[in-house]
Amino acid sequence: MFQSDNQYSKLRWLLTVAGLFLYVVDIWTDVGLALKYFEEQHYVWCGLTLMFVMAALVVTQIFSFVWYWDDRNDGLINPEGKSNIGGMSTCELAVLHVFGLGIFTRFYHLLKKGFKEVWTTNHYTSEEVREVHHSLFCMATDLSMLKLFEAFLESAPQLLLQLYILLGHDEGSFVQYLSVTFSCFNIAWALVDYRRCLRRSLPHITEMPSGLPTTIYLLYKLCTIASLILSFSLLLILSTYSTIAFTVLWLLATIWTHALQTSFCSTRRLEPLYRAVVGVILTFTFFNVKGQNTKVAMIIYYFTHFLIHFAALLVMSLLKPEMWTSATFLTVSSLIIGGSVLGLVCLVLYYLLLHPGGKDPVGDEVDGLRKETESARRGRNSLQP
Repeated sequence: MFQSDNQYSKLRWLLTVAGLFLYVVDIWTDVGLALKYFEEQHYVWCGLTLMFVMAALVVTQIFSFVWYWDDRNDGLINPEGKSNIGGMSTCELAVLHVFGLGIFTRFYHLLKKGFKEVWTTNHYTSEEVREVHHSLFCMATDLSMLKLFEAFLESAPQLLLQLYILLGHDEGSFVQYLSVTFSCFNIAWALVDYRRCLRRSLPHITEMPSGLPTTIYLLYKLCTIASLILSFSLLLILSTYSTIAFTVLWLLATIWTHALQTSFCSTRRLEPLYRAVVGVILTFTFFNVKGQNTKVAMIIYYFTHFLIHFAALLVMSLLKPEMWTSATFLTVSSLIIGGSVLGLVCLVLYYLLLHPGGKDPVGDEVDGLRKETESARRGRNSLQP
């Protein structure tokens, strides 16, 4: 019997609308902030703010269009070999992606199809219902992957930049606080949405329960990410040359991803870009890159985080001891230590007691599908939560 928990429900449709709103507002606040910096002649800050927005936009458009192309050539998704996708020709889709509307196109297709299925009466058999709702979750998973890329290519570095400006230059403004707030919300939303959509689109992976497991997982991610970004911001305040260290961390993460020989993309030419994006994500948080048991890798990863926190606080106390009399930096140091500890406690609680994977608490199984669509293949080979 098809379980209602696996259906694309009305609530899920409404949450997709909320996700669209959050995505738009996050970009608007960042663009508004860039314009403000430009008016105040902070051209470097303006350029960096826009650079993060544009980098995320370009990367997500590339992946979105390639996935549409893969789906068009997929015999299971497009058995009749039609040249259009969702009523749009390849040329029309290309134009939309050139103008940065790829994610909005996916939102439109998902909301349109979802509205037809969940808000109108349909006379389907149980098997047809299963197929339709699985198709909706595959569409939602593709969209959630793109939003995850956008969150770590734009929102996370944007958050780091704005915290550096706030803490190091006392340049606080209402628009800046809005940007920080919506960047946090966007990261949180992307993490949970990606995890839930991916697990629902893959039949061989157990569904992630809502409520306490989702809350603990979100706390684990947000606390570890926030403490790391705060440590990075302190290092930036000490010296802008700290960006070299961040670049080295990204290179190491990218090289490790390359060494794992990921097979996410349908073409080898695009795989290096995917590995570079995964390298950015791993700079901020841990993901199971290839579905293997990653207990050792996770321990090494968070031990490295501990070293970064320790170095940031130690170097700050040695080079700028006068800052420790400031309430702001005392608060930041407390947040770094407290967030790191709370995040790791939530990590242990989640993987020992609440993880839906059962016996293998860290590595999620990614093999075992025989016939699958391109969308399902992407999900199977993507980052495992």
